[in-house]
Amino acid sequence: MTAVFARTAFHDALKHLSDPQLLRELAYIGGRWVAGEAGRTREVRDPSTGATLAFVAALDGAQVSEAVDAAEQAFKSWRDMLPQARAAILRRWHDLMHAAKDDLALLMTLEQGKPLAESRGEIDYAASFLEWYGEEGKRLNAESVTSHLPGAEMFVRREALGVVGIVTPWNFPSAMITRKAAAALAAGNTVVAHPSSETPLSALALAQLGERAGLPAGVFNVLTGDAATIVGHMSRDARIRAMSFTGSTEIGRLIAGQCAPTMKRLVMELGGHAPLIVFADADVEKAADIAIAAKFATSGQDCLAANRIYVEHPVLKAFEEAFAARIARLKTGSGLEPDTDIGPLMHERAIAKVEEHVADALKRGAKLVVGGKRHPAGPLFFQPTLLTDVPDDALVMWEETFGPVAAVTAFDTEDEVIARANNTEYGLVAYVVTENGARQMRLARALEYGMVAINRVKITGGPIPFGGWKQSGLGREGSRHGMEAFTELKYLCIDTAA
Repeated sequence: MTAVFARTAFHDALKHLSDPQLLRELAYIGGRWVAGEAGRTREVRDPSTGATLAFVAALDGAQVSEAVDAAEQAFKSWRDMLPQARAAILRRWHDLMHAAKDDLALLMTLEQGKPLAESRGEIDYAASFLEWYGEEGKRLNAESVTSHLPGAEMFVRREALGVVGIVTPWNFPSAMITRKAAAALAAGNTVVAHPSSETPLSALALAQLGERAGLPAGVFNVLTGDAATIVGHMSRDARIRAMSFTGSTEIGRLIAGQCAPTMKRLVMELGGHAPLIVFADADVEKAADIAIAAKFATSGQDCLAANRIYVEHPVLKAFEEAFAARIARLKTGSGLEPDTDIGPLMHERAIAKVEEHVADALKRGAKLVVGGKRHPAGPLFFQPTLLTDVPDDALVMWEETFGPVAAVTAFDTEDEVIARANNTEYGLVAYVVTENGARQMRLARALEYGMVAINRVKITGGPIPFGGWKQSGLGREGSRHGMEAFTELKYLCIDTAA
């Protein structure tokens, strides 16, 4: 079944798709495009305008079980395929993503709101995981063990688990799918994926391209609809051997609890509360550029976003002036407009949280330098905002803001700022700006974070282990470590005695 619903052309920008078949409203199960039971749907809207983009199938629990059935049936043949053959399919999928980059970016901007340039960059990033893991899958085995028994040879193998469940957020609707799915598929697993109900179109387009690349039926399934229904069934189904989730720490804890009775492997990429630390020896202009990139990408809706910016007193005033000037130049508007820097937030809840953080900080003595209000571009737009003199007890210094609000505060000593930066339940990423090589190494060791970026912002990609400490998650995504949760170790002991 290849038809899509008739009700798709609500948004004028959809007419610019060069390949209209990439706009899908049906879920993808076992190589078939499937409607929700009794035709149930969920509306997908453009956060910039509120215009309808699509009505996507809303599946029920029985259809989730059908998807797991399909993935389970496809597992053996996919697992037994030579890794070189799996890699060839993943590579074709990668190539098709690049060929369709403009269409995929347009769909992403329409459903998520981020500027087109950021969407195009995400497609490149997302496709890179298909290529990288396709190659890494060829090197999965084997590990030799020096025998401690006479007349015995010993080996350790990594073997695919079976069906893997994937649950992805709305802020990176393509990259979070491929970063998880590529690792699972390259290792020989099959996948049942649930994208955010707010941004399902990117995942469905990836399923269309995966089908064209040659993914066998049942190997990759995309389930759309209500998260509580779908994820609840996935978590309880014992046939799903691992769950990989990206989202809030609160929801991660809930899913972990639901998965506990079936003892699933868990990969959790959860909340972040990144500090950005600027030392007095830093180039202030460079530091301001780093702060802009670390804070305002994806309109601040990024778990890697710098939420707390600590600046050493001697350069505080110069940094704040340089940072404020850059923030004031950021252009807010639709992601389809040229040169847009800040798009809409995803929903009203996000706007309300940003407003709460700003009001709380001001009440506690912070100063508003730039922004601070909703933007006239539309109900889900917020002005890029700079708060200074923010006290440590303000909400913005404790909670992930997930919006375009930068909070700056001063520090005096290295030991002091390390303690303040580490004083959080989160530990995903930290940013440090200093030209002192010895200090770079001290901070890299002292900061309790899974990733530390020094004098730069962009650090992620296929070869690196993405993940955090403490309440920021479990396991790693990317690198060879990203395949560990999707494989079981098998020890082989072979008698060689004559």
